[in-house]
Amino acid sequence: MSTMLSNLDLLRRVPLFSLLNATQAQALGSAVVKRRYKRGEALVEQGRQSDALFLLLTGRARVVATDSRGRQVILATLGPGDYIGEMSIIDGNTHSASVSAEVQTDVLVLGRAEFTRCLAENASMALALMRGLVKRLRHANRRIESLALLDVYGRVARALLESAEPDAQGRLVIRDKISRQDLAKVVGASREMVSRVMKDLDERGFIEAQPSGATVLKERLDALG
Repeated sequence: MSTMLSNLDLLRRVPLFSLLNATQAQALGSAVVKRRYKRGEALVEQGRQSDALFLLLTGRARVVATDSRGRQVILATLGPGDYIGEMSIIDGNTHSASVSAEVQTDVLVLGRAEFTRCLAENASMALALMRGLVKRLRHANRRIESLALLDVYGRVARALLESAEPDAQGRLVIRDKISRQDLAKVVGASREMVSRVMKDLDERGFIEAQPSGATVLKERLDALG
């Protein structure tokens, strides 16, 4: 019973399941399995099918697509409350990208049968899932627009803005040190080009590196992205 109660509590932390009634939540609480992934470990692999929904509780995961020549693009970074695998469950196809843990990450794993049954019984959850899919579609549309219409400066600026969060002083800050290689995979450019852009943005006062490794974004950066 304690395990089920623990899973019920964990499910309530995931926005997608926050609107379930007590009976539905209890049924799912007994069906989910908690798993811990080490840094670098794959949750799902591109081209394979897992028939499960993965709900992130703690940690951080990276979504990466790889082409036939081994070139990679980082599609998204996921955190607590995000979920993976719903597209594959809905259409029955394999995963379109790989997802791996960037740090130690705890997840709840829910099988296809339990997920689809819960989805059919709960209109609020179905609507929440649709909103999540629309959010991902809008993000994908912005990425396509960036690649088609913006130069590397604009793509880097937009990627930085999307990664930043306001701090206590109201400044836009990227708290973790920025990997030039990862940023290059996000914007579809070479590492060398991204390094030159970042150096130029720093020299022109658009960004300001902090001793802690964080990066402060200036308001004028909006004009580039």
